[in-house]
Formats: sequence, structure tokens, C-alpha cells
Amino acid sequence: MPTLDDVPPVPSGDVTHRERLGRTIRDLRRGRGLTSRELAGRLGVSLATVSGIENGRTGVSTRRLAEVAEALGVPVPQLLADPVDLPPRRAGEGLAAPAGDWRAFPPLVLDTALTGALSAFLEYGYHGATMRTIADRAGLSVPGLYHHHDSKQDLLVALLDVTMADLHARTRAALAESDDPVERFAHVVECLALFHTHRRELGFVGASEMRSLEPVSRDRVAALRVAEQRVVDATVEDGVRAGAFGTTRPHEAARAVVTMCTALAQWFRHDGPAPAEHVAAQYVEFALDLVRCAPDRRPAGRTPSARKDP
Repeated sequence: MPTLDDVPPVPSGDVTHRERLGRTIRDLRRGRGLTSRELAGRLGVSLATVSGIENGRTGVSTRRLAEVAEALGVPVPQLLADPVDLPPRRAGEGLAAPAGDWRAFPPLVLDTALTGALSAFLEYGYHGATMRTIADRAGLSVPGLYHHHDSKQDLLVALLDVTMADLHARTRAALAESDDPVERFAHVVECLALFHTHRRELGFVGASEMRSLEPVSRDRVAALRVAEQRVVDATVEDGVRAGAFGTTRPHEAARAVVTMCTALAQWFRHDGPAPAEHVAAQYVEFALDLVRCAPDRRPAGRTPSARKDP
């Protein structure tokens, strides 16, 4: 059965990306007083694998990225940012959910360059934004921006890597909360809906700028998105096999659920009439309707308010 672990590593062509990631992992490891051998032990890999990752020779899958982040005690996006660009962190800040709490969304903290890129891409689109525009938004000089990111394409790839790594980690945590097929489906839908409301800026750029990626990066990021879709496919299929879902078109229903959740980034507003949690609860109900979940199999007490309009 396809899972989120069925995703490709960063390809050998993305040398700059791999070298930056390796340098970040090495610096964080040293900062925590860990030897390469100790990190290898935490990850359950060989010393040679850790050395290859830190030297930029070995690609890192999304699953491995999440494992490294857990071993070092940092949110996944911190591994994807250049350490010298990260602002001082305050308690409670970060991107990834603390301690595996996939429903928690601390304030969005990206490195300076990525913050500028996200702002520019949201306002002008990838092709309308220039490196000078991004540098201005980031409060950097153009040479300063190029010091950390080789190109506008590199910035877009980094943003989408942050997006998919964070979503991947949250999805894994959501799935791990229950063995019941209906609960697992409900958790994944809630996770998708919460992500595309609380992280709507990342979700919007991720959906709208896939076409702007160069072929190698597009294929890799597309594979990550397909892996997320396959997780939903699998949860729907599990529900059908358990007799909880009555849909005769599980793949089509799963695709509709994912499309419905990702579209939240296009219209949701934090100052709108309903908070993200209420919208996510509603979307769980919508999704259960789509898969024709039997009334007596629906999670009890999870979404009673979702049946009411805000």
C-alpha cells in the first residue's frame, strides 16, 4: 500500500540544496554536542550515511528529513533554512507542530530570504517577482540575497520543500493517533484542512506555482504531492474494506476530498466569519459525506458544531 514514505530523495542534480541542507544538519548536530556516530545511532543508519548527508553527497527523503529533525529536536523547516538567516527564536515560535501535535500551528517563522520570497510570490506571482523585489521584501541587498540562494528558482524550491516537509510530518502524526479506519480518515482530512487554513500562504504558492518549477524539481515535488494523495486514497480504501464507507468510487472520492481541502488556501481568511478549526470540522463532515460514511461509524463528539453554520 502506498504511503508517505514512498517519496524520492532530493535528486543528485540539486547540489546546492543538498549541500546547504547537509551544512545545516552538521551545524545543528555540533551545536547539540552530538557526534556523527551518535546521530547515526538515533537515526538507525550507518556513520557513512550521516557523513554523506552532511557533506551533500547523499539525498534525503522526506521521511528521513522528519527523522533527522526529531533526532535534533528542531522543526523540519529549520533544516531547510540557512542557519545564518534564521531570526532569533522565541519560545513557542516555529513552523512545525511541537512535540508531534499536528493541530498546533505556532506563528510562521521562515528565514529572511524565504519570508521575502513568499511575500513577493503571493503579490506578484513567481514570474512577476524579481530578485530585487524579493531582496527588498526581505530587507536584504541583492548580493546578500544571492549569497544564500543562487536563484529565484532556488527560493521557490526551498519554499515548496518547507511546505511539503511540514505537511508530511503533520500527516504522519495525524495517522498515528488511531488504528480505526474512520478516525484515521477524519484525522487526515482535518490535518489537510487545518494546514491549508493556518498555512494558507504556503498552500497557495504550492498550488499556484507548481507550473513554475523546472523539470527536475517539478517531478520531485509532484511525487511528494502524489504521496500525500495516496495516503488519503489508502484511508478511504481501508474504510471501504471495513464496511464503514459506502462509496463505490473510492479513488474519485479521495481525490475530491484532497481537492476540496487544498482549495481552502484560495479563499480562507483568518479574519473571516469562522476560525480555521471550525472550517476544518465542517470539512471532516463534508468528507465523511463524500465517502458515504455510515452514521453509526462517524467519530462521536468530534464535530457536532460542524453541522451548524457559523
